[in-house]
Amino acid sequence: MVRASTFVFALATASTALGQAQTCDLNNKCPQSTPCCSQYGQCGVGAYCLGGCDPRSSFSLNSCTPAPVCESKTYTFENLDSVAPNNKYLGDASKADWVSSGNPVHYGSDVLLTMAPSTVGTLLASTSYMWYGNVQAKFKTSRGQGVVTAFILLSDVKDEIDYEFVGADLEVAQSNYYFQGIPVYVNGANTTISDTFQNYHTYEIDWTPDTITWLVDGVVARTKKRSDTWNATSNQWAYPQTPARVQLSLWPAGLSSNGQGTVDWAGGLVDWNSADIKNNGYYYASFTSVTVNCFNATSAPGTNTGVSYTYNGYSGTNDTVVDGKNATVLASFLATGLDMELGASSGTASGAQPSSTAETIPGQSGGSPANINSHGDTGSSDSSGSGGSSTVTGFVQGATGTSKSGADKLGQEKVVKGSLFAVIVAVAAMMAM
Repeated sequence: MVRASTFVFALATASTALGQAQTCDLNNKCPQSTPCCSQYGQCGVGAYCLGGCDPRSSFSLNSCTPAPVCESKTYTFENLDSVAPNNKYLGDASKADWVSSGNPVHYGSDVLLTMAPSTVGTLLASTSYMWYGNVQAKFKTSRGQGVVTAFILLSDVKDEIDYEFVGADLEVAQSNYYFQGIPVYVNGANTTISDTFQNYHTYEIDWTPDTITWLVDGVVARTKKRSDTWNATSNQWAYPQTPARVQLSLWPAGLSSNGQGTVDWAGGLVDWNSADIKNNGYYYASFTSVTVNCFNATSAPGTNTGVSYTYNGYSGTNDTVVDGKNATVLASFLATGLDMELGASSGTASGAQPSSTAETIPGQSGGSPANINSHGDTGSSDSSGSGGSSTVTGFVQGATGTSKSGADKLGQEKVVKGSLFAVIVAVAAMMAM
């Protein structure tokens, strides 16, 4: 089982059209001039500091913009008014429910995540975060070898809970989880269901401080208890526990530029001359609705009583999450968590300013949305030491020692292949202000 990790790597290379971004990780933090380490492992400002910004790999913990707290809500797609492109969204979750990269297309009562030749697919990420809770998504997947549809929860420190669907195997829903992006290759499981391209299914993740339950059409597919994730080597629970965004994506795992393990998992290379490409101009997955119910704890972890989530420690565990009142909105794509008013028409700059070539919007390059090597392309992971136990609900890490979907023709909607050019123009216009 693999995951949405390689779409992130993919989304990173197209951004080099705007300049060469410095890479970042836990051992190589971003400089103050481009302080934010994006979901894709590159340093920048603006959108790099919004959803997916990893505070542990950034210049400082407050480099990333605070993350909007959980909101219980059902999201539908009768139109795309609630979807903001990532070259327009500045952190105000009251003005958009989703941030998009790629080309989402409205069709009937669905949003189609599309993937045309010479693109790396489409990603929708929620603007607010869940700190435990329940999320359901009703959708039909795409199809074809190398084509992957994903429905995941992903935190800024790369805790992840996911469903993934390989287009070459339409009767299997793959589920997995990760703690801080550490690839443990035994955490996945498969659930057999009816054709995921032809049939709508409702996929559900119920996430509490003690248990993760995956359900399909209301039937439990698998359960993972936190008590089974104790890692004696690192002396902590290897269990997803930090605020996460909902992400919906369609991405080409079967690219020759991806690792062989990823390509093999996806069923081979993408066929860019398939029937869907010839008839519609793109591969597509059809999403009808997403319902989020917050955990609503009365005390941390799992609260949503404030305005935003931030981190006050580099361990990136749930005892370092703060549910507070910090603002979430940047004044411009030049701003960062260090100076959220930079670039405002009446604002003044403070501290180190980004250079004129600073990366402002994370790009796309064809890998999974979480930048985790979940396909075993290289290296290995430490999965030793599981077996501790606890029955305390609301655990704190460190507190103890232990459409007419399926139709062959979708009308005249086609992918806008010039989206990267539009981003370049938008950034240039912003920097000229």
